[in-house]
Amino acid sequence: MTLWAAQPGGFRFVAEDVSFPTGIRRIDAEQERELLAAVERWVDKEVAPRVLEYDHADRYPHELVEQMKELGLFGATIGPEYGGLGLPASTYARIVMHISSVWMSITGIFNSHLMLALAIGKFGTAAQKREWLPKLASGAVRGGLALTEPDAGTDLQGIRMTARRDGAHYVINGTKTWISNGIEGSCFALLVKTDPHAQPRHKGMSLFIAPKLPGLTVGKKLEKLGYKCIDSAELIFNNYRVPAASLIGEVEGQGFYQATGGLELGRINVAARGVGIAEGALRLATEYSQTRKTFGKPICEHQAIQLKLGEMATRARAARLLTLDAANAFDCGERCDLQAGMAKYFASEAALENATESMRIHGAYGYSKEYHIERLFRDAPLTCIGEGTNEMQRIIIARQWIKRNPAV
Repeated sequence: MTLWAAQPGGFRFVAEDVSFPTGIRRIDAEQERELLAAVERWVDKEVAPRVLEYDHADRYPHELVEQMKELGLFGATIGPEYGGLGLPASTYARIVMHISSVWMSITGIFNSHLMLALAIGKFGTAAQKREWLPKLASGAVRGGLALTEPDAGTDLQGIRMTARRDGAHYVINGTKTWISNGIEGSCFALLVKTDPHAQPRHKGMSLFIAPKLPGLTVGKKLEKLGYKCIDSAELIFNNYRVPAASLIGEVEGQGFYQATGGLELGRINVAARGVGIAEGALRLATEYSQTRKTFGKPICEHQAIQLKLGEMATRARAARLLTLDAANAFDCGERCDLQAGMAKYFASEAALENATESMRIHGAYGYSKEYHIERLFRDAPLTCIGEGTNEMQRIIIARQWIKRNPAV
């Protein structure tokens, strides 16, 4: 099995025989090491030297996106039969961890895209898969999820966007917000109400493949504390007409399950981002504490700093193990909403705590935009919000735990 091949300008990963016996996704350990090593070389050579430049300018990284196409990252979890790599979630999580330890933002460019591909691959018709998945795998079409609205975030059933059947088309009206890849992307998985009066509410929800066509206007770019360079925007639909064949699965009323059906992988991805930030913050603190001296010795020899580093190292390691545990369960085809929720909650909190502690170890330099830690400090809070707030995660974890452990 060859997962990547050298070519002019870089690497192109080629999945030749990634197999999924009995629903289990696996990859040869040696090939995984080669793949991860190639990603690490790309990050070291192309990403790390440019992070501060891109982040400070909040400029979309077009050059890096083209390189990510060459690396095959836009098809990372798409099946080989459609031109993707078909990677297990555990391998994909390791890729996200490493990239996020240097720059989290660019992982959002391909992860939101892969959530669109997952919806089509898991719930779409054969014709929808044939039409869209090869384009998504190559990066020729890039997109994301359009779920959130101004008054509906965690409560997806509260969305107001409607789709009305009109012959061979649907006419869609409403506004989405905080949509990743909203400006640079060209296609979205769009959650709407096809029956606004349905009870329970989720039975009236449907999911569409929505390319940029007349009737769709991109609103303002939303300014953010961190998570720079990836575009987050409003999408405004005004009598937007889309063919009925664009309804994912071509059956109304399945949208809520289709949209939330990818949340396990989505939460594993956010957890992997949290691991990356936690490990990146730890690395920066470890390096700085060995070169910065006070009272005649490196600050890493002071007990106060050692206490921080010990906690940071433990949090980062625990976050990694929780995330890989959830990813392995996902790869085995097991239900893993509990594990994914635990990983997302713990890893995101680890990211925030490690970034904060690393900044404090850096002292005044940690507050300077010349140092990478202030960027990690700004990026980390997003992981506590994305794919369900951590407050909601704790409720989900508790409910699942009680359900699985009934009193005798």
